[in-house]
Amino acid sequence: MDSVLNELKEGIRKFQTEIYPANAQLYVKAASVPQEPAALIITCADSRIDPELITQSKPGKLFVTRNVGNLVPAYGEMMGGVSAVVEYAVSALKVRHVAVCGHTDCGAMKALLTPGSTDGLPAVKGWLTNAHAALSAAEPRGETADKADERLRRLTQENVLLQLQHLRTHPSVAGAMARGELTLSGWVYNIGTGEVLTSENVERAFHPVTVADAAA
Repeated sequence: MDSVLNELKEGIRKFQTEIYPANAQLYVKAASVPQEPAALIITCADSRIDPELITQSKPGKLFVTRNVGNLVPAYGEMMGGVSAVVEYAVSALKVRHVAVCGHTDCGAMKALLTPGSTDGLPAVKGWLTNAHAALSAAEPRGETADKADERLRRLTQENVLLQLQHLRTHPSVAGAMARGELTLSGWVYNIGTGEVLTSENVERAFHPVTVADAAA
């Protein structure tokens, strides 16, 4: 017997008997009208990341795509799933915001910092070329070599900023931004603390989202 599948099916049963009944009207409404998500979240495939949970968003509010390293190939390079999601979200669904969400302890970023670690994973190695430019941007500037955790922190942030640059090369994104219909932000989610840092308005610095922000 497949224990993993059984565990997943048990989760389905709990959803059907506890979660769905308590939110039936919400799901019925979501199924009866076309989706109109306000935002596209581009995040990592890491199993510890849950955009709907982090943002407390209900069904229909977020359009989400996930991949190794939360990468967005520049337009014209590796045209495929990510490019299609971006184009559909911006041009067809008319999302008003796109966020690129990186996270702490990211395996993709660790792989970038460890040359040779993906030699046996040719597809992964090729995919990660979309983040290579972040490596040079994350290099220490006139200081001694960083500790491993500091290098990883800096690379994670630089990668998010790089993917935002790549996003702006997509015609759908560039056009919507020029018309004032779309904004972008970069996030870094700390798995262990729940903290989310954001970079907004083309700023390179990241700032924590706090309760005080809402009160201001």
